[in-house]
Amino acid sequence: MNIEAQKHAPVYEALERLRKKRVVPFDVPGHKRGRGNPELKELLGEKCVSLDVNSMKPLDNLCHPMSVIKEAEELAAEAFGADHAFFMVGGTTSSVQSMVMTACQAGQKIILPRNVHKSVINALVLNGAVPVYVNPKVDERLGISLGMEMGDLEQAIFDNPDAVCVLVNNPTYYGICSDLKSIVRLAHEHNMLVLVDEAHGTHLYFGENLPVNAMEAGADMASVSMHKSGGSLTQSSLLLVNSTVNWEYVSQIVNLTQTTSASYLLLSSLDISRRNLVMRGRESFARVVEMAEYAREEINDIGGYYAYGRELMNGNSVFDFDVTKLSVFTRDIGLAGIEVYDLLRDEYDIQIEFGDITNILAYISIGDRIQDIERLVGALSDIKRLYSKNPAHMLKSEYIAPKVCVSPQKAFYADKVSMPIGETAGKICSEFVMCYPPGIPILAPGEIITPEIIQYINYAKEKGCSMQGTQDPYVENLNVLASEGNAW
Repeated sequence: MNIEAQKHAPVYEALERLRKKRVVPFDVPGHKRGRGNPELKELLGEKCVSLDVNSMKPLDNLCHPMSVIKEAEELAAEAFGADHAFFMVGGTTSSVQSMVMTACQAGQKIILPRNVHKSVINALVLNGAVPVYVNPKVDERLGISLGMEMGDLEQAIFDNPDAVCVLVNNPTYYGICSDLKSIVRLAHEHNMLVLVDEAHGTHLYFGENLPVNAMEAGADMASVSMHKSGGSLTQSSLLLVNSTVNWEYVSQIVNLTQTTSASYLLLSSLDISRRNLVMRGRESFARVVEMAEYAREEINDIGGYYAYGRELMNGNSVFDFDVTKLSVFTRDIGLAGIEVYDLLRDEYDIQIEFGDITNILAYISIGDRIQDIERLVGALSDIKRLYSKNPAHMLKSEYIAPKVCVSPQKAFYADKVSMPIGETAGKICSEFVMCYPPGIPILAPGEIITPEIIQYINYAKEKGCSMQGTQDPYVENLNVLASEGNAW
């Protein structure tokens, strides 16, 4: 890696040059460096709004980069060990969707685990590819879905030799990692591309003694949320591409959905954050690991909670574990994860990433401090002492394996009727139902609604999960297919 070149941040440096020139703006955005919107200027600061500018020759254009953005993307590719990198300003959702739509066309099969983020299934709705789900195993105690097992993938490939690619989410929100190198090797032996949703894996490229990253494992494409653990602004992301994929074609796919008015605040944050990670990432993520392991030990000493880690590794469904993920099982103190999440926020002014039915996740990254960890541990101890109760009647599972009857695209656009949730058992869903975060659908278009799923949705609502995806904002009714004929 050319460290001297990596010290530069071309997009940010071009913005600074522009700011010093005091150019008179007769272009968009209309706030004109904040002068037209004083409240915005007061909120964000003069320097921030002065850098919120439109594409122009000195600043390049994200849709067709030829100068500073091109140089910044090349530096990112080098830093992440990819052949090419795309700056993405529509979040990792846009990166994932571009990845899927590059690899698949309408009617083609994609092999993937069902516990994917909604952005993956949204991509199937958009382009008409057909999912072949490898249903993950579930940890019976924690209720969480695990990684992709090699035997299950081998069977899926044997049953579907016409599939064009395999998608893996690695690591999962909970820190579970699959055997990525073996997955890549097996898929490539069958001429299938490997796509990795690496939204929670930026640090894997810069830390030490962490699970293998997608590019090192030989994956063809990977979507990386720089804004999650990499320090860039929310909504900024990277799409990494290896030489096995035509990056010019990927560029055309990206431009189908990516904005033509890219935010230079987001672009410069990607540029600066890449430089920061190259220069300081190793030591920064060593501190992150140290804090997470300390927190894990302290929380487990409280009793009742279980902050899990590498002890889950079994060489298959949990091939590796991302120790930066502070995932904590809460069910044994009689509280759902979402209940602990609410108590932390409302009573202790602590905002964690999410709480679901049985777990919470505290996202630890380069901006955290040990005193914040101490505060979290103290609050969890308090919550156990003040609010714990009998867990006898609580649900145990975060994941229910679905039965897919209709392709997501056909189900989403099909004629549908709205019915009360309690009357939908046996029907085919035509919309999404999910708790967000983490954004993994409980139901996706084309899946059979079962009594178990209805119970889960009602329980999640009762516990206070943020339910999304349905046309009915209160999630009291579901859209189901009006006709349930063969749709494959």
